Amino acid sequence: MKLASIQREWWKEGVVYQIYPRSFQDSNGDGVGDLRGIINRLDYIKDLGVDIIWLNPIYSSPNDDNGYDISDYRNIMAEFGDMADFEALLAGMHERGLKVVMDLVVNHCSDEHVWFQEAKQSRDNPYYDYFHWWPAEKGTPPRRWSYFDPEANAWRYNEATNSYYLHYFAIKQPDLNWENPKLRAEIYDMMHFWFKKGIDGFRMDVITFISKHDGYPEFEEKYQGQKMIDAYAQGPRLHEYLHEMNREVLQHYDIMTVAEGPGTHTDNVLNLVDADRQELNMNYHFDHQGIGVGDRFIVNDDFQNLVKFKQVMSDWDTALADKGWNTIYFGNHDFPRMVTRWASDAPEHRRIASKMLSTYLLTMRGTPYYYMGDELGMSNIKFDNIEDYKDIMTINWYNLTKEEGGDLEQFMESHKLCARDNARTPIHWDDSAHGGFTSGTPWIQVNPNYVEVNAAAQEQDPDSELHYFRTLNQVRKNNLTLVYGAYDLLLPEHTQVYAYTRTLDEDTILVLLNFSSDSVTLNIADLGGMNMQQAQVLLNNLTELNITEGQITLAPYQAVLMR
Repeated sequence: MKLASIQREWWKEGVVYQIYPRSFQDSNGDGVGDLRGIINRLDYIKDLGVDIIWLNPIYSSPNDDNGYDISDYRNIMAEFGDMADFEALLAGMHERGLKVVMDLVVNHCSDEHVWFQEAKQSRDNPYYDYFHWWPAEKGTPPRRWSYFDPEANAWRYNEATNSYYLHYFAIKQPDLNWENPKLRAEIYDMMHFWFKKGIDGFRMDVITFISKHDGYPEFEEKYQGQKMIDAYAQGPRLHEYLHEMNREVLQHYDIMTVAEGPGTHTDNVLNLVDADRQELNMNYHFDHQGIGVGDRFIVNDDFQNLVKFKQVMSDWDTALADKGWNTIYFGNHDFPRMVTRWASDAPEHRRIASKMLSTYLLTMRGTPYYYMGDELGMSNIKFDNIEDYKDIMTINWYNLTKEEGGDLEQFMESHKLCARDNARTPIHWDDSAHGGFTSGTPWIQVNPNYVEVNAAAQEQDPDSELHYFRTLNQVRKNNLTLVYGAYDLLLPEHTQVYAYTRTLDEDTILVLLNFSSDSVTLNIADLGGMNMQQAQVLLNNLTELNITEGQITLAPYQAVLMR
C-alpha cells in the first residue's frame, strides 16, 4: 500500500464520536439531555481528540422511538431546545474544528407529521401517495415483518381510507413512498436546508430500505420473519434513488455520508460506496453484531466467538480494500456497551478491557465510529425488570415472548447483555447524584457504578480510560499507517488473540490484542517476522510488556502497538 496512490479524505482520517443527546447532559433539570447540555461540554468533546460528531435525531418528534419518528424535519425537538440552540451548538463545534453529522431518517416519518395527518384522511388527499398503502378491498396485505409492531406485522389498518399503511418499524412510523417524485423532492429540499445551515454530513438511517418492491409481492419463504431484512434492502430502485440524491444534493457540498445498511453484505456493499457510482461514502453493516445473537437478541454460545469475529471483520476489510471505504464500530445507540458485549465488565477487567477495545477501533482500516461514554469504560446497566426498560423494541419483544409462552427468564438474561437501553443510560460526569447528568429525575436510570466510573475521577487519574483514549487518538493522527495502511490478519484461528499488521509504504505496525481474561503466550515467529527486541512500542494499555527469547506474553486484555 502506497500513500501516494491513495485518495485522502477528511472523513477517512477523522474519528467519529456519536452523541445520543437524550443521555449526554441535561442543562435544565427536566431529566432529559439537551443541546445546551452538549454546548456546556464542548471543551470535553474537543479534548477527546475526535474530529466528527454524529448527533442522533434532534428534530421535532413525539418520541415513540426516541426521535427516529420525526414530525417536523426542519425544527428542533422541544425537549432538546430550539433552532437558536442548534445554531449555537454548530458554531461552537466548528470553532473547535469539529465536524457535525446529523441523522437523516427518511425511510419513515412520524404519524404526527403533517404529511401523514393529511394522507390518512382520504385516498384523494394529495399526501396519500407520500406513503405505502394496501386497499382493504384487495383482501389481507402480503406478509411484511415489523421491527417494533406488537404483533410484528408491518401493515396497520386506517379506517378513513379503508386501507392499510406500511410501517417496517413502529405503528407510529409510517414508511415514506420514495416511488413518488414529489416526496423525493421534499426530502432533497430538506437536506439542502440543513447543508446550507452548515452541517457536514448525514448518517442515513436504514437507508437501504427506501425502495419497495412493486405491488408488494409475497416474499419467498427464505425471506419470512426477521429474514425479510435482506429482502427490504434489495428494493429495485435503491441505487437509482441514491444516485439521484447524490446528483441533486450531496455532490454540491464538502460533506460525508454513511449508510446504516441492514441487508448489506460483502458481496453488495460496493454498490453503495464505490466512488465511481456516485452514491454514498461509507456504509456500516451488522454482520459482526449477529455473532452469538439470535432472533429477539437471544444470546447463544458464540456470543464472544473471536475466531468468527476476526473472519467477519477481515472479510469486510477485503471487500473494501481497493474501492469504497470501511467503517469500524463496536457499539452505538442500537447495541450494548462495548466492554460488556465484546470483552468483560468484571471489576478486575473492565478498565483494561475497555482500553483494549478502543485500541482495536482506532487501529483498523476504516473510519472509527466511537460511542459516547465508551471512553470512560461505561458498561451495561443490566436491568432485572422489564418495567425499567424504555425501549419499544425490548418491550414489544418481551410481550410477544410472553404471549407465545416463551422463556422470559432467558429473554431477560439475554437483554442484560444485548438490549439497546444498555447504551442509552446517561453519561457519568462525576460522582454526584445521577452522575452529574441532571439535577432532576433522569428519563432512564443511571448505571449505579457511576460512583466509580466517571469523567471527573478519570481526569485526575493519568492511567484512566479517558486519558488512554486521548492518547490513542493522537497516536492514530501521528501514524497514517493506522489510517490507510494495508491490513493483514495473523493467527486467524487463535481463540484468544487478535493480531494483525498495518503496512503503508515501508512502515509496518503490529497490533496485538488479547481478547481474553487469561495470559496468553505467543511465538514471535508467528507474528510477521518483527524483531521484538528492537521494535518501538507505540502504545501499551499496561505498564509492562513480557518479551522473552522467541516469545511474547500478553496479560489479560492487554493491547500493544509495535513498529
